[in-house]
Parts: sequence; structure tokens; C-alpha cells
Amino acid sequence: MKCTVIGGCGFLGRHLVEDLLEKGYEVNVFDMKTTFENDKVKFFTGNLCLKQDLLPSFEGVDVVFHCASPPPSSNNKDLFYRVNYEGTKNVVATCKAAGVRKLVLTSSASVIYEGVDIKNGTEDLPYAYRPIDYYTETKALQETVVLEANNPADDFYTAAIRPHGIFGPRDPQLVPITVETAKAGKMKFMIGDGNNLVDFTYVKNVVHGHILAAQKLGKGSSVCGKAYHITNDEPIPFWTFMSRILVGLDYDPPKYHIPYYLIYYIAMLVQLIGYILSPFVSIQSTFTPMRVALAGTYHYYSCERAKKEMGYKPLISLSEGIQLTVEHFSHLRNKKSGS
Repeated sequence: MKCTVIGGCGFLGRHLVEDLLEKGYEVNVFDMKTTFENDKVKFFTGNLCLKQDLLPSFEGVDVVFHCASPPPSSNNKDLFYRVNYEGTKNVVATCKAAGVRKLVLTSSASVIYEGVDIKNGTEDLPYAYRPIDYYTETKALQETVVLEANNPADDFYTAAIRPHGIFGPRDPQLVPITVETAKAGKMKFMIGDGNNLVDFTYVKNVVHGHILAAQKLGKGSSVCGKAYHITNDEPIPFWTFMSRILVGLDYDPPKYHIPYYLIYYIAMLVQLIGYILSPFVSIQSTFTPMRVALAGTYHYYSCERAKKEMGYKPLISLSEGIQLTVEHFSHLRNKKSGS
């Protein structure tokens, strides 16, 4: 089977490319730029919002995996709407023009998260009425575009994979940012009581979910036109996970608790001050209510639909995934620890 991975040079995309090759797929990669080399891959570069850029990478392709998105940490509203919403509409249109039969989208479990507790949330929950950021808002729009495009009459089938808390080797954000924060002495405190359970998902399990969806899509399949939560199915206290990463790299874990609502309202105040001063000075604070909520609330999700309809089961346990990740990032180990 021939496939194209949009965003195939990114963190998740590259892992997906590697696993597809192992399974015998012929793989095209479409991205803004090429960041790695592989003789088995055909690379295409361009703007996914432009049909003329995208179309050559879709020719003769049976399935497209759409993994491209600006990073969640970006605060560029126009960029999110252009890439996640307008760009995805172009992906759908170009798939149909090229005769692609299957489209699998990388969505996000955060499309139903509003900064308050979600415990074992299912795909039947509505999209967030008050999305926590532009990333979440546009991922919900993107997912709607893809799922509504599912059309058996045109022999075009779609599905959306909703991972949560992706981590693993080559992760450009979670581990490097955590280490930088620890080096700056800002990982001494934990928000809340430390009991809030969260899903973290090893990258190879997310890849597995994508490939299962592609294999299941087709005429008469129950998978078509649906979203699926894909996690490690092992919710863990947020600060326990962060501590295991830190201790694995010889940094001290957080020791002191800060009341959740105290820190949340301080973050809201900082955000309000930034908004008031915005006509005069630009303040880009990383201390936001959204980040406080992500660290201090429960947000874990049910994988039952993926288990029943796609046969999903995590391939790598959480403990093994943490160990593999720590080993990969050994170059970030704390040199001051004496280890």
C-alpha cells in the first residue's frame, strides 16, 4: 500500500514513517522542509494550504496520514487557523482530487477539555465550549472537517485519532522543556495535591493507533467517520510522571505543594495584566491558566471504543516507554549530580 504522511518530518510523523516502512508500506513524506534522510522515502516540500504543492505527493496514494500542526505552545491564532483549519480543508479537497480513498487525522484528546476535570472521558463528550487555547479550538474545527468528509458514496473514508500527552525518543517539547525548567530551579513545586491522574502516551502506541485506523477504514467499516482516543490506558498522577522523568535524568523531583486555585488565579491575573498592557508592550508569558490547568486537573480518557472497533492495545507499557525515553535523552542528564 502506498501512503503519504503530512508532517512526516515531525516528532510523531517520523515515528509513523519508520513503522510504516517496517510494515512494507511505500511512503511519501510531505512537510515544510526535509529534516532527515531515508532512501526508502520520497520527500515533498511545500505549503499544505496550496493544492499545487500538495497534489504531487498524493498521486497514486491509497491513504494519507495528516500529522501536521503548529506546536501547542504557539500562541499565533492566525497560524493555527490557517494550518489546522484552512490547510485541512485543502488536504480533504486534494485527497478527493487525487483519488485518495482513506484519510487518517492526528487530532487531540484536548478537543473536549475545558480546563476542568475529565475522568475516563469518552468520544461522545461534546467539543469544548470554551477551548483552552487556539490549538484546541482549531483541532476541533479540523476534526469536524475530516469526519464530515467521510463519504462511502464517493469511496472516501476518514477517521481521527485523539492521542494525549505524547512522549518518547526525539520528543522536541516535553522532556527538553522539563529539563530546562529543572535547570532553572523551577521544578521544586507541584501544583495541587499531586493526585490528579493524566494520560501520557508513548509515541509508538499513537503510531499503532493510526495504522490500525488506516487498515480498518473501508466500505462497511464501523471505524469510518469516527474519532478514537488513543492512550497508554494507564492514567498516572501528573507529578508522578514528571518526577520519573526528572529522577531518571538525575534531577530532583518536585517536593513542595502549591494550592491549585491560588496559582490558577495568579495566572489569570498575569494574563489580565498582559491583556491590559498589550497596546503598549508585548508580554509573552509561559505562566498561563491553561498550563496550570494541565498540571493540576484530572484529564484521562477511555480507549474502549478503539479497543472494541479497531482492536487497539498499547504495544509499549508506560514504564517501558519512560525508560526508553530517559535512555534516549541521556545527553540531558544532570552533570552536577555526580552520576
